[in-house]
Amino acid sequence: VQLVESGGGLVQAGGSLRLSCAASGRSFSSYAMAWFRQAPGKEREFVAVVSWSGSSTDYADFAEGRFTISRATNTVYLQMNSLKPEDTAVYYCASKSRAYYSGRYYSADDYWGQGTQVTVSS
Repeated sequence: VQLVESGGGLVQAGGSLRLSCAASGRSFSSYAMAWFRQAPGKEREFVAVVSWSGSSTDYADFAEGRFTISRATNTVYLQMNSLKPEDTAVYYCASKSRAYYSGRYYSADDYWGQGTQVTVSS
């Protein structure tokens, strides 16, 4: 299983970015997919998750109303609007190893990408 993120970069506060994560190596139609992020000196934190069917989503409080997660077959997206300097982090894509689970808990037993850097300047 391989997850490859793209779309990160440098953006000014108030701007937008769209992250993509291409998944390969198995069928992802029964597995939730999520985004996490890790800022310098901080622990990795949950951002958003989309269910295996794409019909339900869940967001961290800081992402609610600004970020939108979506999926298409083996790709998951994160549209980020109204970005703030505190959104600066490495963003990771993850896929659950357990079918039909759509919660926020992900571990080293799940599948992770290498991350893409998002930097928001003030």
